[in-house]
Amino acid sequence: MSLFTLEGFLFLLRWFHFLAGITWIGILYYLNFVQTPYFATDLGGQARSAMMRGLMPNALWWFRWGAMFTFLTGWLIVFTHMATGTGSMPYYTMILTGGTLGTLMWYNVWFVIMPRQRLAIASAEAVAAGGQANPEAAKQAPFAGRASRTNTLFSIPMLFFMGAARHLSVVGSETPNYHVYFALVLLLAAFFEWNIFKGTAATQKPLATVSGTIHAGLGLTLVLFVAASVLL
Repeated sequence: MSLFTLEGFLFLLRWFHFLAGITWIGILYYLNFVQTPYFATDLGGQARSAMMRGLMPNALWWFRWGAMFTFLTGWLIVFTHMATGTGSMPYYTMILTGGTLGTLMWYNVWFVIMPRQRLAIASAEAVAAGGQANPEAAKQAPFAGRASRTNTLFSIPMLFFMGAARHLSVVGSETPNYHVYFALVLLLAAFFEWNIFKGTAATQKPLATVSGTIHAGLGLTLVLFVAASVLL
């Protein structure tokens, strides 16, 4: 295979997509599965300020740009398939399910998590310099935390459907109901986004723990898979 062909171009896009995605999701999992629980311990609480000032700026640089390049290369792959007619409706259905969730994850990184993390880092630096903590940083922190946990939740069905686009046949009905299926995908995704800012204690409870977040992600994957199996 020559890299100077459509097939080669798509291969390179997928390669960059994988590299950026592994960087992004790897840091997302580190933050949620390792760092956040550690900060909740006595020792982690003592180290929090130093880690916020010394580790987080670098981690968040790779985090946000990993998200950006994953987002850009992912949609470039889809648009290339559309422009060249090399995709199929089953492929588009699965890849756009994952792409919808991935796009919301990208949005959460750049427009929900990052602005609030910058507040937290600036507040930690101010305290370390002998100043006062910014009360707005503490006020906004729960939104950043829930957005990060929501991204972790979304990543589970996102990765499932990205893989299903090429490696799992789900669309098999002679009269697939794409409109109802995608309406359900958007409705569920919108609910979880709403839950970041406006949810109740009951709807936000699963995001309070790593296990709850993982179970919610697996549950959303199952619901979407069953919906695809029934409607498509």
